[in-house]
Amino acid sequence: MFSDFASHGTQWAVTLGLIALSLVFIYASGMVRYIPNERIGVVEKLWSAKGSVKAGLLALDGEAGFQPEVLRGGFHFFSPFQYKVHIHPMVSVTQGKLAYVFARDGIDLPAGQTLASNREVADFLDVRSFLQGGGQKGPQRKILREGTHIINPALFVVMTEEGTYALNMNANEREYYERMRTLLDERNGFNPVVIKERNGAHDSDQLAVVTVQDGPALPRDELLAPDVGDAHNSFQEPERFLAAGGRRGRQERVLVEGTYYINRLFATVEFINKTIIPVGFVGVVVSYTGRKGEDMSGSEYSHGELVQTGCRGVWREPLMPGKYAFNTYAGKIELVPTTNFVLMWKSGESGSNFDSNLREITLITKDAFEPQLPLSVVVHIDYRKAPLVVQRFGNVKQLVEQTLDPMVSSYFKNVSQTRTFIELIQSRSELQANASLDMRERFLAYSLEFQEVLIGTPKPQAGDNKIENIMSQLRDRQIAREQVETFAQKEIAANKQRELNEAEKRAEKQSELTASLVDISIKENHGAAAVKAAEKRRQEVEALAQAERFKQEAEGQGRAAAIRSVGEAEGSAIKAKSDALEGAGADKQLMQTVMLRLAEAFETARVPLVPQIQLGAGADANAFSTLLGVMTSLRAKELAADVELRK
Repeated sequence: MFSDFASHGTQWAVTLGLIALSLVFIYASGMVRYIPNERIGVVEKLWSAKGSVKAGLLALDGEAGFQPEVLRGGFHFFSPFQYKVHIHPMVSVTQGKLAYVFARDGIDLPAGQTLASNREVADFLDVRSFLQGGGQKGPQRKILREGTHIINPALFVVMTEEGTYALNMNANEREYYERMRTLLDERNGFNPVVIKERNGAHDSDQLAVVTVQDGPALPRDELLAPDVGDAHNSFQEPERFLAAGGRRGRQERVLVEGTYYINRLFATVEFINKTIIPVGFVGVVVSYTGRKGEDMSGSEYSHGELVQTGCRGVWREPLMPGKYAFNTYAGKIELVPTTNFVLMWKSGESGSNFDSNLREITLITKDAFEPQLPLSVVVHIDYRKAPLVVQRFGNVKQLVEQTLDPMVSSYFKNVSQTRTFIELIQSRSELQANASLDMRERFLAYSLEFQEVLIGTPKPQAGDNKIENIMSQLRDRQIAREQVETFAQKEIAANKQRELNEAEKRAEKQSELTASLVDISIKENHGAAAVKAAEKRRQEVEALAQAERFKQEAEGQGRAAAIRSVGEAEGSAIKAKSDALEGAGADKQLMQTVMLRLAEAFETARVPLVPQIQLGAGADANAFSTLLGVMTSLRAKELAADVELRK
């Protein structure tokens, strides 16, 4: 029984040994290999009746070497000791990333070609088709997008951001691919080109200028490769770009907002800002590229050519305010203001972006003073003439500094030589008006519209006191004139004050004045009535006298005799009185009259009867006698005149 058990044990040991030896043989001979599902197997044929590969890297006709087909996951059976399977990870490209493919084998690249063409063969999964279809070795134009790719690492080296997929690289290959990775990192080649606003700033819109590294070279004198249309899907399909006639070099076409999966070995990008033309300006395009255009400036304009949009030269039509995806390598845009702008000839002050280098104009007057004249000029440019200005002067700043500054300075220097310093100051308004008329025509010659000139006050140069002395004298003279005028006005005010006072007093007495005027009017009316009554009375008396005279004439001579008798009697009586007044009687009568008059005079004048100063008796008598003599003579004359009158 024990022997039977030993016999069975020996048999099991032999069986297990045979099984182990079989497994070892199978493993060592490579007859069976297991490949995980997340990996691939690259088959290497160790020997073949057809011998080794005579050309190329892979064995396409059953020769010994790396085979073109790869194995997927599972068990695989081979002839013993003929094959070796290299298990390798699948190529995995992260979402939103790019991967680059390098072919170790294929047709050599021709001279001038940078990347391998994929026009004929673009499938990296079928190695046999790639090599037999004319695939080229080196970096490929086609890139891999996100996902997992079954690619034979014996032929292709795939470079992703995370790592490099390759089989059995030697030292030289490792150095080469490290340089390529460094280059791609510098170009941010594993990420797509994303163009968007930066930090949400509306004025920071970007665009990308593309430079193609492959394809035919540009012709002589061409700076940018011309646009070949949209067939290449914004440089994302290199083969279509080249088929459409695309050339290497910086491209005229730019990329705007969006995401672009561009092979950075085929084309690089440079970010620039969009061109913004603000309100109040137009943009004149000076194009460095394009076809030769026909001159549209006209035969009378001899300062250069203006061409149509898209041609090389200054474009005839300016760009209106807005935002433009303009390739600044293709040309430049000169901003020209279309609103009024001010040019100031004054140090330290500026009215626009074009007068920063302008200074006061140094004049020489007729009386040899050298003042500095600050002034401002208001200018307008018609937007339709903006291209003419740029074509003639380059830009507005050069126009101001090279043309307007010398012209304006020369004009005012010429004018100042015909006036003294004082005349220059006093005739500023006249000078300003004349300058406005004279310079308007001159500005039109430069395609500018002159609006207005504003002349400031001339000021002395540094260290010059003569002009300040003149100004002080003028100020003193003006102050004196103002004082004279002030005094005259004060005199007028005083007179007006007196008239006002009189008017006020007259107003206060107006009622009395009115009453007196009424009284005067009443009395004048009464007087006029009395005059009229007297006149009427006179007429009546004249009428009665006339009637009486007619009556007397009728009475005849008898009445005349009676009247004569009466007259003679009256004459005798008068004569008798006259005789009575002669002699002592007359003297007494005179004395009596004189004494009566003296008594009345003393009573009225209140003169004392006894004088304060006593005169001598003789003198008093003589004076009194003389007075009586004079009075007697006067009385006699009066009586004689009375008698004569009565006659």
